[in-house]
Amino acid sequence: MTAPKKSELTRSRILTEGRALVLASGFGGLGLTELLTASGVPKGSFYYYFASKEAFGCAMLSDYVIDYLAALDAIIARPEPAAQRLDSFFSAALGGEAGSMADRCLVVKLAAEIADLSEDMRAILDQGVTAVCDRLTALLRAGIEDGSITPQADPGSAATLLYSQWLGAAIIAKLSRSAVPLEQALADTQRRFFT
Repeated sequence: MTAPKKSELTRSRILTEGRALVLASGFGGLGLTELLTASGVPKGSFYYYFASKEAFGCAMLSDYVIDYLAALDAIIARPEPAAQRLDSFFSAALGGEAGSMADRCLVVKLAAEIADLSEDMRAILDQGVTAVCDRLTALLRAGIEDGSITPQADPGSAATLLYSQWLGAAIIAKLSRSAVPLEQALADTQRRFFT
């Protein structure tokens, strides 16, 4: 296996530091000087890696979506009834070392901000949400087949509404600085979907 090139490592470091800063301050609040200082990259080097701040935002969101889907895929691949996998996915949203979904989800943090700011960034997040809902649809179908999930007339619509509920709960949790909305979403998910 070939070691990553220095330029790839530097680009990755900028994206990682940028994600943390965006989660803290939003995309509009991200200053390039702050990003480069946090990344340990000379000021003039940013444009070697990214053509613009928007190009950086697109790359950051693409990496985020890849990471998010990989984490979801790892849960989906477990050899457990679908209801347990679904419960694991949403229970993780309540929090851990990295915080709750309200703290670490870039869809929650950026959807309203970037929807009017950048069509490319909006499209990346929208495609990511669609991919999550597609995976949740497959999980609901698997659960209906294995008997662990209550039959749904339209698993696709149910998955989209379920994820929308969780995004909304995360926004309310962020506003209220309380885990209660996420706890309520988990209880509602278990009540409505688990046999």
